[in-house]
Amino acid sequence: MINTYLMNDVKSRSDSSGVESPSDRLSARTSTYTRRENRLASLSKTEDDSASKDYKKLYEDALTENEKLKSRLQDSKQELTKIRSQLDRVTQKQDRISERSTVFESEKREKEALEKTVSDMEEELKVLTELKSDNQRLKDENGALIRVISKLSK
Repeated sequence: MINTYLMNDVKSRSDSSGVESPSDRLSARTSTYTRRENRLASLSKTEDDSASKDYKKLYEDALTENEKLKSRLQDSKQELTKIRSQLDRVTQKQDRISERSTVFESEKREKEALEKTVSDMEEELKVLTELKSDNQRLKDENGALIRVISKLSK
């Protein structure tokens, strides 16, 4: 591509001046080549500057984004720790409640058993009272019978 450009440039110069010597052609080629190199170098330098600026900007943007992400990650970790501690507290409360519930249920069963025992004892006490009164009545009857027998035997 450079050769084509140089040849076209040389042809246009030879057409304008008419006759060219080999040294003119060589200097023309050299100056054209030098101008082209200078132009390409300046374009390349501009592109390098803009590319390095772009890379620098991209790098800075990436750093900024990384810092934001690190901050969000740290916030998320703190929130996770907070939620875990809340979960632990709730779990401990639930365990205590279930223990209390278990204790309450066992106490309730024990209370029901004691109430049943008390009601059974009350029934036995009633029976015992009836038996005492029957026993007293029988003693009284026995004493009366003994008196009647003793009167009859006299």
